[in-house]
Amino acid sequence: MTAKTSRTSAPAVVKKTASAGKPAAKPARAGQIAARKSATKKTSAKQARTGKPTARMVSAKPAGPARTAAARSVAAKAPVLLSGGNPQIAKGEGDAPVQAYIAAMPDWKRAMGQRPDALIVEAVPNVHKAVKWNSPLYGIRGQGWFLSFHCFDRYIKLAFFRGASLRPMPPEPSKTAHTRYLHVYENESFDEAQFVAWAKQASRLPGERM
Repeated sequence: MTAKTSRTSAPAVVKKTASAGKPAAKPARAGQIAARKSATKKTSAKQARTGKPTARMVSAKPAGPARTAAARSVAAKAPVLLSGGNPQIAKGEGDAPVQAYIAAMPDWKRAMGQRPDALIVEAVPNVHKAVKWNSPLYGIRGQGWFLSFHCFDRYIKLAFFRGASLRPMPPEPSKTAHTRYLHVYENESFDEAQFVAWAKQASRLPGERM
């Protein structure tokens, strides 16, 4: 009888030991939950005092499409200015990239850039425009480019690619024998009549292929 009682009671001891071990983990989990609730209450209290969202509540990054649109908007509003304040404008054909370049010209150079552009359009109605290498180009389709300009620190450089053939020649020499330059400075006169005469002559000469 004693042996039977011992064998039947042994499983009961194991069960009691196992069941007794389970509640031991509950206080630790309860403590963690209580700590999280306390941290949440502190965060809410801090937000109520300051009126500002905490770091956890602020999204680090906007959604992908929204962030891309914002980046494009900023880039469109503020073109990069390269050395000498020359605008960095994407290469493109037509009037739009040229106007984007002129709009991005800094300080007094913007108003000055508008003048030769308007004079060329008036003097050469069939002019073709483009921006390449961060410079506006003016030419005749099938004939090449006859003029461009570029911003430098103290002046704007207008390049006549066949300037050596113009009469009178534009005043500034070039390392290239057939190119001549006209430098336009702030607060200096700009001879529009002479510029128009040069533009008309240049448009009738073979241009540069670029």
